[in-house]
Amino acid sequence: MSIFKKVLASVGIGSAKVDTKLEHTQVSPGETLSGVAHIQGGQLEQQIGSIYVYLKTEYLQEDDNGKKMTYTAEIAKYHITDGFLLRPGDSMEIPFALEIPEYAPLTHRNTPVWVETGLDIDRAIDPTDRDEIEIVAGPNVLTVMGALDELGFRLREVTNEYAPSFDGPAPFVQEFEYVPTTHFRRALDELEVLYFPRGDDLELFLQIDRRARGSRGRYEERMGLDESFVRVTIPGGELRRGSSVVCGQLQELISRYC
Repeated sequence: MSIFKKVLASVGIGSAKVDTKLEHTQVSPGETLSGVAHIQGGQLEQQIGSIYVYLKTEYLQEDDNGKKMTYTAEIAKYHITDGFLLRPGDSMEIPFALEIPEYAPLTHRNTPVWVETGLDIDRAIDPTDRDEIEIVAGPNVLTVMGALDELGFRLREVTNEYAPSFDGPAPFVQEFEYVPTTHFRRALDELEVLYFPRGDDLELFLQIDRRARGSRGRYEERMGLDESFVRVTIPGGELRRGSSVVCGQLQELISRYC
């Protein structure tokens, strides 16, 4: 085996390659995403340490100057096979099934989520393959979204924001920012919602931003006292009764802070 080939393989030229094929690209948190990792041998024999699959996304974080920077976050890591020896020109297919975590962000608006497959090759650049997927809301989150729609809240923006203080495995939370158009149009500036699936139940974190009214309202706005933070858990039994039932509950809850 020539030294020249070894050098080329170490920088990825003529090395093994990986290509991931997904059975489907749309999934909800808690569901399973299946696929096959196709491994193609290169020009020389290589020891593959392992094959791993990452679920990744992006989030925003402010730097010391207040500028928002974009970073990549690992949502989950899956080990799909142990190491093996891959001979020149050999090919193999390794099926896998990945359970999407409940805390995985939804791909609403411009939120990217992708599956990244990589080979761990000793003394070489690890080849990787990236496949975009779509994570859509499950039935519980859809019920609450429907209730907010009935209350006249229009979704304005969805972002992954850096929030290490939250009790969760990811370094960010996904914020859904709504603006009122009917019921609460004169009472609120906006409503921010965080969705936290808890098995059969759904926990919500609400940031209720009141509209300034009069001198007292303007004073509260200047002092940052115009926002209320509320955590509430909606049981699965209530969610299954439909968005209209949840709509009434949310209307009563939000009204207390207007």
